[in-house]
Amino acid sequence: MKRILVVALAGSILFMAGGTHPGQAQMTANERQASVGDAPADPGPLATNLSGEMKSTAILAAMKKVADWQTPRIADSPSQDWTFATLYVGLLSASETLHDPQYSDAVKKVAKHYQWTLGPRKTHADDQAIGQSYLWLYREKPDPQRIQALHSQFDEIMQIPDDAAKPVWWWCDALFMAPPVWSGLAAATHDARYLGYMHQEWLVTSNLLWDPQERLFFRDKSYFDKHEKNGKKVFWSRGNGWVMGGLVRVLESLPANDPRRAFYVDRLQQMAASVAKLQGEDGLWRPGLLDAADYPYPEVSGSSFFVYSMAWGLNHHLLDEKVFAPVVAKGWAGLVGHIYADGRLGCIQPVGAAPGAYTLGASYVFGTGAFLLAGTEVNQWALHHAGKHKR
Repeated sequence: MKRILVVALAGSILFMAGGTHPGQAQMTANERQASVGDAPADPGPLATNLSGEMKSTAILAAMKKVADWQTPRIADSPSQDWTFATLYVGLLSASETLHDPQYSDAVKKVAKHYQWTLGPRKTHADDQAIGQSYLWLYREKPDPQRIQALHSQFDEIMQIPDDAAKPVWWWCDALFMAPPVWSGLAAATHDARYLGYMHQEWLVTSNLLWDPQERLFFRDKSYFDKHEKNGKKVFWSRGNGWVMGGLVRVLESLPANDPRRAFYVDRLQQMAASVAKLQGEDGLWRPGLLDAADYPYPEVSGSSFFVYSMAWGLNHHLLDEKVFAPVVAKGWAGLVGHIYADGRLGCIQPVGAAPGAYTLGASYVFGTGAFLLAGTEVNQWALHHAGKHKR
């Protein structure tokens, strides 16, 4: 995504003081970049006190180390942006898994700061992503205020006629950002209209960007005729991670008896099968899925989404354990191997729209969010194998 990330400096000051309304002044480019993440030349040594084993104690330790590093770094930088929205969902998941309210408290503070509203662009998927956190917190405490703005805005959006030449969700990343909010609102309000809208728009995007041969998604239509150095099609790791994560998030709120559910299950299974075959020897995936040799480093944000999605599929008996359990275990171990001694999660490609370059120490909030989501599902799988699985 090439969106310019805008965070209000005055809003941050109000946030630190406990204010509830964002200001108007903008951060400088350097301040904005620092809040989303950074790529230090020397990130320090890797952690030596963590294990990539599929044991709950080891998984929780890795999650806590990363969450404890990330949380204070964003404490004074509230944002409605998709980058932070992804982190917030990860923090809420970590809060439940680690039984530690500090992470969910941080997200609640952001929600109150923005008065439970979405970003400024009404129909843009990126600005709807934070609604996932509002819905999560609404499930914890069904206060109508928490979804009132969401409710009103989505009602307005549904009145806007579709334009076949301009799909609402024209890039694959959007399938993580917006659809789970629509399906989640349908579940919260028992209003099937939101689910109908979500499914309709998902199909538009899927029909446009899905490659049935590779069983992967193009990032957007501009990549149809682009190729990697080896001549193969360009399929972005994080882009396809967004889609798989979106499938999982939608399935979480889609009724078990909904006839549309089969479509999302099938798509998750097809993508998982393709992605599993592309896993690297280190357990992770390169930014360009079909030309791993051209990229020196694995990409942790996309890899985290793959591990998250496949672990969720295992936990819900949608994926073959014999095939996918080893993939998840190897993937998780690979992810843990990129945690630094201070808790930094490295090897994350910065904001972009295609496979690109980055340094080993590069760390960005959306990658941390994806890692924490993965940890939650991997932990559930580990508990299952320890005879403690509760699902």
